[in-house]
Amino acid sequence: MLNIADTLYRWCREARPFALATVIQVSGSAPLPPGTALAVDTDGNVAGSISGGCVEGAVYELCTQVLESGEPPIRASFGYSDDDAFAVGLTCGGEIEVLVQRIDPADQPHLTTALEEVLAGVPISVAQVIDGPRRLLGRTLSVFGGGSAYDGTLGSQRMDRTVATQVCALLRAGRTGRVEVGGDADTCPQKLMLLVHTQAPPPRMLIFGAVDFAAALGQAGRFLGYHVTVCDARPVFATRERFPYADEVVVDWPHRYLEHAEVDARTAICVLTHDAKFDIPLLRTALKLPVAYIGAMGSRRTHEDRLERLRKTGVSEEHLALLHSPIGLDLGAHTPEETAISITAEIIAHTHNGTGLPLSRVPGPIHGSVPVAQVSSPAELLAV
Repeated sequence: MLNIADTLYRWCREARPFALATVIQVSGSAPLPPGTALAVDTDGNVAGSISGGCVEGAVYELCTQVLESGEPPIRASFGYSDDDAFAVGLTCGGEIEVLVQRIDPADQPHLTTALEEVLAGVPISVAQVIDGPRRLLGRTLSVFGGGSAYDGTLGSQRMDRTVATQVCALLRAGRTGRVEVGGDADTCPQKLMLLVHTQAPPPRMLIFGAVDFAAALGQAGRFLGYHVTVCDARPVFATRERFPYADEVVVDWPHRYLEHAEVDARTAICVLTHDAKFDIPLLRTALKLPVAYIGAMGSRRTHEDRLERLRKTGVSEEHLALLHSPIGLDLGAHTPEETAISITAEIIAHTHNGTGLPLSRVPGPIHGSVPVAQVSSPAELLAV
């Protein structure tokens, strides 16, 4: 639905009911991905496209049917027809499944606020129920603030929190995708399938120090969906050839680059230089930034020396407590590749409040609950 956010926002502001047809699943060759939407308002105006023209007429009819009758959401599949070249279908040979629902903005006021956030370029995910109890089909929940808060309801606070927790991972990765929740007493008894519409660039991983560990960490970071930057002041080491998995390789003094870099609450900063002339000015800058994770490589002796140097530059104990050093979890890692797994494991655990312990030693649900705040009003959402 985010492909037509501007129109939907206008209709919501005008309290104008509309029918929304959303591509919820694609198989084979299809023109547009899941999450793409077409909408029809009460005056018959159309916004968006879900197939590039192949099945728009049939979807339009379904939209007007749902809009006029007020009936519950319906699901429909469209695919290529070999028997009748003129039948409704996708000439590309693929198949799409579409959810068609009526939306009354007054019933889901948080959707107006979510669309406003989308138009403002704020990272946000809108989770839409595409399979589950009929009464919940089509309902939405908005998750924002880097995954720290949500707005809207699916029927119960426990269900809302469970969904928001699962959506956090997609929001932080900047991905649209499907999420299945519930079906057990520990989370919520009703099983739901949700399509998570996400607007957010991939989170950034800033790696300082053009060393072998940085090459392995860059590959692991890219695999996890990060936009990876490797920065080093030494041009002979900071080369594209040495870091093929990095999205960008920067030759600059680390602290000088970081002073002007775009960071947010999802950014991970990994300092691998363990050289005081680089580390101290860099960490002094990094520890003041509102980022998700800051880690620094080095022995315990290096770590203690680093802390003392930072204290002498005026860094407070409160800021020093944000530093993960020595970097990574205790996995017994030795090689650069193993060390990269150790570091990314710590980032994942820190991001999702994980313990870092073996699951066999952790009681309760495997997918634990991440603290997520509920917003009580649109004004509170916009203030985040």
